[in-house]
Amino acid sequence: MNTILIVDDHILFREGITNIINRWDDFQVVGEASNGQEALEKAHQLLPDVVLMDISMPVMDGIQATIRMKREIPLVKIVILTMSEENDDLFAAIKNGATGYILKDTPSKRLHDQLRGLMRNESPISGIMASKILQEFTTPSSAERNSGSPIDQLTERELGILEMVSKGLTNQEIASKLFLSENTIKKYMSNILNKLQVNNRVEAAMLAVRKGLIDH
Repeated sequence: MNTILIVDDHILFREGITNIINRWDDFQVVGEASNGQEALEKAHQLLPDVVLMDISMPVMDGIQATIRMKREIPLVKIVILTMSEENDDLFAAIKNGATGYILKDTPSKRLHDQLRGLMRNESPISGIMASKILQEFTTPSSAERNSGSPIDQLTERELGILEMVSKGLTNQEIASKLFLSENTIKKYMSNILNKLQVNNRVEAAMLAVRKGLIDH
């Protein structure tokens, strides 16, 4: 059972999302917090697998809490769950250790799928926010324009998978589209990350866009 800490300053939202998650058979909410400072204290006590973190909160906001939490409890997976579509919030969260960024208008089934992907080391990003990330990195630097790239090593199939990743699809969704097993897609993703010398799916997609291999 994967454990979750809910961090949000609105009690009705916390109660609602807790009720939804606790109906799933693979996740359980083990605690709630109303601000970033309380979240840090609860995270140390409960050591959850996942923290669903809002951004705008009193006492300590979600970005500062994410910074502190990743420094003090590095193994915890922090996913921002917010209404904010602001670029600054998105980039600050990802740069400071958040593993994913999901908007609160996401349907519960989609949230469940994304959290399952998270436990398979995928990075859940709402579609509109994934587009913002890609757009931020579409202008290559002069160093990138003048250098070769390991992306040239990717096969046509790997490029196709990378394009679907850039659209926010999970491994399970990609497997369904390609009529392959999810385990096969995992192997493809591992090869892609190794060839591109990056740490995760988001970095791989950004590199592909920079090189003009994927439209945004």
